[in-house]
Amino acid sequence: MERPEIWIEFAPELHLFVASAQRAGRSAVRTDGVSTLGHVVESLGVPLTEVGALLAGGRPVDVSHVPGAGEEVSVCAVSRPQRLPGPARFLLDVHLGTLARRLRLLGVDTAYESVDIGDAALAARSAAERRVMLSRDRGLLRRRELWAGAHVYSHRPDDQLRDVLSRFEPPLAPWTRCTACNGLLHSAAKEEVHDRLRDGTERSYDVFAQCGDCGQVYWRGAHHGRLNAIVADALAEFGGLPRS
Repeated sequence: MERPEIWIEFAPELHLFVASAQRAGRSAVRTDGVSTLGHVVESLGVPLTEVGALLAGGRPVDVSHVPGAGEEVSVCAVSRPQRLPGPARFLLDVHLGTLARRLRLLGVDTAYESVDIGDAALAARSAAERRVMLSRDRGLLRRRELWAGAHVYSHRPDDQLRDVLSRFEPPLAPWTRCTACNGLLHSAAKEEVHDRLRDGTERSYDVFAQCGDCGQVYWRGAHHGRLNAIVADALAEFGGLPRS
């Protein structure tokens, strides 16, 4: 018995995930007649984390819809800003360390695994802590146990940061989180942290902050100008709660 054929069209934003045959507009796809539309879309390479509305015959349908022979399907990209069922809290895999530090710099709650703990453990942590899994690994983003997920489209940290901020619009509160561990910072007197400072640092600076979790000490050192530029650009484009 011949398998049913459907017609499917992907939004341009999703073309990077699909084969060239699916990038030119509407294309024919053979199905088994029992698989859901969500399964069909994923089998063609698109993680459901990147899918917005699904239309069959021009009407909205769910991922559980089973397309019939001759049905015309449109797969839309996720809408921006994307609304979440909870606060915008993130979990990043081992390949996104620079993005993790930049999100923390902006005060965004960002967990990060500096070693490869495996897809199953990452998905379990996403679910347990209700965090959005950010990754470039499509296989990881297909795991059903994820609380939420998003593909990071670029290799460049500047573009990665802009992409995440525009997609989720998390509230920004720069200089409030530890870039090393994600803990919250508090003001610290020089006398409180002097045993963690080198002589030159103690002589040259008077304003310090310290992480309440790991004890890391921060001051406006040689890299402050570069970090401040990242903060200023993010606030100018996405707003937030600036802190001097």
